[in-house]
Amino acid sequence: MSSICPFSKSSAAGSCPMKFGKKTGQETKDGGKNDEHKDSGTISPKCPFGYDSATFKLGPLSCMLCRALLYESSKCVPCFHKFCKVCISRFKDCPLCGADIEKIESDNDLQATVDKFIDGHARIKRFQVSADSKEVGHEQKNVIYGDVSMERGAFLVQQAMMAFNGKNVESAKSRLNICAEDIREQLKTQGNTPELCSQLGAVLGMLGDCCRTTGNTGSAVKYYEESADFLSKLPAKDLELVHTLSVSLNKIGDLRYYDGDLESARTYYTRALDVRRDAIMERSNVSCQIVDFAVSLAKVADVDRSLGNEDAAIKGFQEAIDRLESLKLNSSDAALKQRRFSVLQFLHNQITDKHTSVPNTSV
Repeated sequence: MSSICPFSKSSAAGSCPMKFGKKTGQETKDGGKNDEHKDSGTISPKCPFGYDSATFKLGPLSCMLCRALLYESSKCVPCFHKFCKVCISRFKDCPLCGADIEKIESDNDLQATVDKFIDGHARIKRFQVSADSKEVGHEQKNVIYGDVSMERGAFLVQQAMMAFNGKNVESAKSRLNICAEDIREQLKTQGNTPELCSQLGAVLGMLGDCCRTTGNTGSAVKYYEESADFLSKLPAKDLELVHTLSVSLNKIGDLRYYDGDLESARTYYTRALDVRRDAIMERSNVSCQIVDFAVSLAKVADVDRSLGNEDAAIKGFQEAIDRLESLKLNSSDAALKQRRFSVLQFLHNQITDKHTSVPNTSV
């Protein structure tokens, strides 16, 4: 699963950049409050349990093992410490107190609380008295939050990623499915905006990652293909959308490659390559896209070599090398520099060593 949250734009600032006008319901993307919001008392949403979408701190409804919200809440007997069912099932002693676990019991009441919390997260409404009025009985004014569904999405994805990293894949899938349903509802009312489309594509890809981790290749391909089919219908101008689409195509190619279906793998790798080639033709100054393009060239070339087309393989590897060696990076791009170096090292090895396999870059 990618470590990059597809909701990073909205979560970075701690509040959703998409605001809705009071009368027209139209979006504004200036990241601030418009005049109507100033009049209505819009404020940033705050979670009473401390699950702030800007920090994603642990709260009292979290599992201390996977560090995500409890899923299939269970308690150890006799100490009654509570964890996700999958997480605690790996232990014979309580990881908190060390007591021998005699049995594990479901805690349905606690899970119901967690589920209600997820359902209402970031949709809290309360009242606020006008600051310039101290008169008793003065009419209270609603505190109107801007559209915070993207905050909720960032929260759910972050919870899913923590669960996934904690090897609680079913919990991750549950959170991602909720998130996907939320986004589909948003698409019905707001239309196919690039932000929402890119997010849904990324969430579907993450669901594919969950299925792939559990060995369910068929379901993984289904999710990746749904992500790719959905994004392929949209104008490929948004950078996040392009990246998400090409990643889904490459992941299908990877599964076909490891299953030995090289022709099918090449088809998907080539589709991803074409998407990235079009992207750098549109914006040739985006360094990360050039690195992605070089990786796609390497994937196609590796399959060409496996299919016995050595000339095409060498040509592809060399084009990727030329692209990366001509790329100028700022001194501040340390992570991208390291990635560029790793890909270049692999490519040079491909030229000199025909038996090196293509790296699993997940892009």
